[in-house]
Amino acid sequence: MKLLATLFIALIFALDAGAAALPDSVTKELEKAGIATSAVSVVIREVGRRNSLISLNAQRAMNPASNMKLLTTFAALDLLGPAYSWKTEAYVDGTLQDGVLDGDLILKGYGDPKFTIEQFWLWLSDLRTRGLREIKGDLVLDRSYFDLAPHDPAEFDSDPMRAYNVGPDALLLNFNTLRLRYLPNGDKLKVVSEPRIAGVTLDNQLAPTDRDTDCRNWDDKVTIQPGGDSVVLLGDYPLGCGEREQSLNIMPHTRYVEAVFRAIWQELGGSLHGIQREGKVTETARLFSTHHSEPLSSVIRDINKYSNNVMARQLFLTLGETLPLQNEPGDMPEVFSGSETSRRMSIERSIFAMQNWLTRERLEFKELVLENGAGLSRIERISAAHIADLLEHAAAHPLSAELTASLPILGVDGSVQQRLTDSPAASHAHLKTGTLEGVKAISGYLRSTHGKEWIVVFLINHPNAKHGQDAQDALLEWLAARN
Repeated sequence: MKLLATLFIALIFALDAGAAALPDSVTKELEKAGIATSAVSVVIREVGRRNSLISLNAQRAMNPASNMKLLTTFAALDLLGPAYSWKTEAYVDGTLQDGVLDGDLILKGYGDPKFTIEQFWLWLSDLRTRGLREIKGDLVLDRSYFDLAPHDPAEFDSDPMRAYNVGPDALLLNFNTLRLRYLPNGDKLKVVSEPRIAGVTLDNQLAPTDRDTDCRNWDDKVTIQPGGDSVVLLGDYPLGCGEREQSLNIMPHTRYVEAVFRAIWQELGGSLHGIQREGKVTETARLFSTHHSEPLSSVIRDINKYSNNVMARQLFLTLGETLPLQNEPGDMPEVFSGSETSRRMSIERSIFAMQNWLTRERLEFKELVLENGAGLSRIERISAAHIADLLEHAAAHPLSAELTASLPILGVDGSVQQRLTDSPAASHAHLKTGTLEGVKAISGYLRSTHGKEWIVVFLINHPNAKHGQDAQDALLEWLAARN
């Protein structure tokens, strides 16, 4: 087996040995950006062909940023299927009579990546329809399905309130974000929060100003200070920038679920007398209602088109469900075994599931390093050659259309909506972007104006990576026009 793998790698090197150099337009843009070609990995390959048109540093392990989501979403499509959905359960633990629950309401999550406010409202409305009005006991949140270390939202870049720094959670609601809307009216400023949250005060101390400012950085003048049951807004707000909004991660998961639950439950005519606390479904509790999520085929569109990190992390953890409940001796670590009711999803379990899947698909990515499957990582690694192999493998898969449809369309939507809008390449490519400090990546499929289907991978790992977009766009334009 090792001999075959060695021969295969040697064959790839031989096939790529005659690959063309980067186009002059690309090298010029890299020079302008101060990025050395040694910090760049590029693979251009026609779909269905084994040799590459361009192969530069293709075997080098690189940080792919959000291009890692290609691996997570395609593996999920193959392992879970496009119709897979997540459930969230409501249990009543006590006596329910005439709309009054003399006991606790338990909400148990299974990792739904897209449990939005609208869906939550409809589900709570269903609880009311089923006859629940008054809860004399507590709101118990069962988050035990995920087995995770405590999450520090400041760990990645010391900016804990950024929405992309929200950690995964078995009972994730509305991405755990609060959307603040800034609404100028004359010389006054109104700030509202969505969703409405009970028991949390929004203290607007912003000073509206008419001074000129760069509206691209309007939020730099606004300081958010969350603390306890209040959110204080300090600084200046430039009225000339009009209405703006921002989504922030400012509350722990459990406090957020409680605040939103109380607000919606009260709006629906219900009442909750007890407190919010964490716990598990008890032996005496009975299942009262189950919410089912959108299908996976819909979820991966949000993950890839808008590069949603917390959704990708939720999906990555869900991959652990694909491991068998009971092991044959030596199949996998004993810690991953267990019954349907006792198993818990962990990062280690998902990495093991991913490795098993890659082996089954004969995709030997020896340099692959996984941390969360979203690419929001300083340590995740993969080579451009293996991203190209993944895209080639996906193109021949029965579900290829689902993966392709989830990718942003160049110049049209998602994270590439503003790129090459007036170019002949616009609308001719489905591409996944990736951006971190020191990383700029783009990978996907491009159809040339002459009808050829190409796989393109362009990874930059360099301190000036943020200036590398023009080089990537130059390559896309060059490829789009190629015979």
